[in-house]
Amino acid sequence: MLRVAVVGSGPSGCYTAQSLVQLDPQVRVDVLDRLPCPYGLVRYGVAPDHEKIKSLQNNLRAVLEHERVRFLGAVRVGPDGVPPARLRELYHAVVYCVGAATDRRLGIPGEELPGSWSATEFVSWYSAHPDAADTGFLRGVRSAVVVGVGNVAVDVTRMLARGAGELSPTDMPHGALTALAASEVTDIHMVGRRGPSQARFTTKELRELATLPDTGVKVDAAEAALDPEFTDPAALSPPRRRNVEVLRGWTGPARPGVRRLIRLRFFLRPVELLGRDGRVGAVRFERTAPDGRGGVTGTGRFEVIEARLVLRSVGYRGVPLEGLPFDAATGTVPHLAGRVLRGGAVAPGEYVAGWIKRGPTGVIGTNRSCAKETVTSLLEDAPSLTRRNLPGDPLTALRAQGVDPVAWRGWQAIERAEARLGASLGRGVVKLPDWEALLAAARDEGG
Repeated sequence: MLRVAVVGSGPSGCYTAQSLVQLDPQVRVDVLDRLPCPYGLVRYGVAPDHEKIKSLQNNLRAVLEHERVRFLGAVRVGPDGVPPARLRELYHAVVYCVGAATDRRLGIPGEELPGSWSATEFVSWYSAHPDAADTGFLRGVRSAVVVGVGNVAVDVTRMLARGAGELSPTDMPHGALTALAASEVTDIHMVGRRGPSQARFTTKELRELATLPDTGVKVDAAEAALDPEFTDPAALSPPRRRNVEVLRGWTGPARPGVRRLIRLRFFLRPVELLGRDGRVGAVRFERTAPDGRGGVTGTGRFEVIEARLVLRSVGYRGVPLEGLPFDAATGTVPHLAGRVLRGGAVAPGEYVAGWIKRGPTGVIGTNRSCAKETVTSLLEDAPSLTRRNLPGDPLTALRAQGVDPVAWRGWQAIERAEARLGASLGRGVVKLPDWEALLAAARDEGG
């Protein structure tokens, strides 16, 4: 009987487990996660007002409730946890689905100033990630700059403009909801270094900005027209052409009587964050221009936009996992069809799937085919892998080492505690925001 450990319970981990049990009628799969809660970025990355996408949790739940799949939460793999080499001793195969755990940086002066954050840190806060801290993101902020023009940038821009009445029905933690309700933000600038035809957001996400109550959206027509394909989008792909059509509709006057204004800016590259009173006070941008090869070049002209909050959303990177090879240039683990490569040779029993395999690309559904490729490789290798005798049930061995996993019943206890918390606040389900509360709830399996 093949025993497999899947490290990570987000979409790539769950799809890996699903493919395994579908394609091998005997396999036993343990899905390990550093957090006590499953679902990865579906729980901690999807915006709380995107209920349709968040409902994907129901599909992932079915995988983790399969009779041959076991969820083991609060199990750290790597430093201060279970070494990868120990996992290889306990399982015939280990599949790492750990995602891309850090943000790209701007690499400009002033980036370390208080008030300068990655968009992911902001998302983690309003999504109740237990590692997130309430850093007073919005305290004293009237103007904010979001650097980036992808879907995450649109998400955080939308959250900055949302009102408490719209967010109260979501599972947003109460502390974040209270802070957003008290927000004094009136101006939000979402800024890209290239033109509108090259923006990476999807049209559906983009259109949502115009549906926000008491909020206007403005695109500077002259600035956008620096992009030739904004003026004539005929040669663009259909998705990018739709984006341009939406943006062109926002070049007129903003809706009157709005409380907040979202300004979409293009051809501006951040070169410095300027401090004021001990924190960020403004962003200095250089005007860019198309270089004729799909990129941009600096013009030597500069503009300053005031902002007490700066959120960078310029991409993600994988981080090395102790005990595994790592390609720093791509932020991925070297692999061959999902098989981990060490020094160019296949490492028996070690596999990768998801962003740590292919980089931070694709949508949630992309993880399904990615996982299937890895599982196909693993099952091709299974006859040789299962020749090795294992020391028994891996969970017994992990507990003997002092590991105390949160099992599926513990996760269900967390769900019940979040439902009770929401009821006490006159809301629906409300997420528990910290490690202490989550682990205390998990221990109350009969509650």
